[in-house]
Amino acid sequence: MTDSNPLPLQRDTPESGSPRIVEQQLSLDDTIERCIGEWGWIQFFQATFISFAYFFDAQQCFISVFTDAKPTWHCSSPSNSSCKNICRIPRDSWNWDLPAHTSVISEWSLECSGSIITGLPTSSFFLGCLAGTFVLATLADSSLGRKNILLLSCLLMSISGVLTAFSTNVWMYTALRFISGFGGFWCSE
Repeated sequence: MTDSNPLPLQRDTPESGSPRIVEQQLSLDDTIERCIGEWGWIQFFQATFISFAYFFDAQQCFISVFTDAKPTWHCSSPSNSSCKNICRIPRDSWNWDLPAHTSVISEWSLECSGSIITGLPTSSFFLGCLAGTFVLATLADSSLGRKNILLLSCLLMSISGVLTAFSTNVWMYTALRFISGFGGFWCSE
């Protein structure tokens, strides 16, 4: 049965050796200090260090906003009146407004691809987050432990994030984004 008191009572042991319960209850702060100890510089350093993992996660979550965006373009010759649809005019009659390497769409010539192909890297990342949540969270609570899983997931995100910069096509980029999402499983929490 559970105790109906929300916080444990303070016990007083007299010289006779038999404990008696004092009416004063411990405060929440006293209970926390009794269970985990006082808050010091070591705890502050540990909390700050663990929080850096969220920096990598945020970076990987928001990178799609910049890399997968459809860039703007303009016609090379202003006299061309049929310059409304980028897919119906020759490639030499228009240019990107920004350099081609600013987006995966312009870098790999995906401007006329469907939304399934252009949205695949972002969808793959969040699908990796979902798969990572099931696999890594289960391993964290069962066999490997939470600290080891945190280290493994940060390592997966870091390595796949660096390798993503060297992707040569959209399929390699999508696979690496999935691995990065798998490592960043806490983004779906």
